[in-house]
Amino acid sequence: MTSLRLETPRLILRPTAPEDFEGWAAFMADADASKFVGGPQPRPVAWRGFLSMAGAWAMQGYAMFSVIEKSSGRWIGRLGPWVPEGWPGLEVGWGLAREAWGKGYATEGAAAAIDWAFATLGWSEVIHCIAPDNAPSQAVALRLGSRKLRSAYLPAPFDTMQVDVWGQSREEWQSRARRAGA
Repeated sequence: MTSLRLETPRLILRPTAPEDFEGWAAFMADADASKFVGGPQPRPVAWRGFLSMAGAWAMQGYAMFSVIEKSSGRWIGRLGPWVPEGWPGLEVGWGLAREAWGKGYATEGAAAAIDWAFATLGWSEVIHCIAPDNAPSQAVALRLGSRKLRSAYLPAPFDTMQVDVWGQSREEWQSRARRAGA
């Protein structure tokens, strides 16, 4: 897995690495940045989540990628395939540090991750679990060509959290790419 690396014009996407933890911990400590990904966490809890992502890479062969900003070399978030036990579908999700907001990075990185999930993992559809009041993520989903499919509840410990499930099929994704000339 250490050789896996996706590149976009401005980003490097790669599996979780030990040097990513400081950025991860800062992201998860930021109440605004972490609001829709479980809320703020102290370092010990962030560490367990960080190792969970690394463990998913080791056990499943996929998980969310660490997002590295090419221009600075900084860890700025995580995005990509995420399917914990009991999840409402095959998700490509995103969460970025506050300093990376508003630059189009979520859309750019998620598009590369969706391409990868369809081509490499063989997924036939992709979803995005988005809180009903998370307008920025809804806008990313729309830019990706996804639409609201249904509402669902996440598994424990977030089982009281209702989310909107956005998504699209591989055929819809590929058709959109052909129309765009990609």
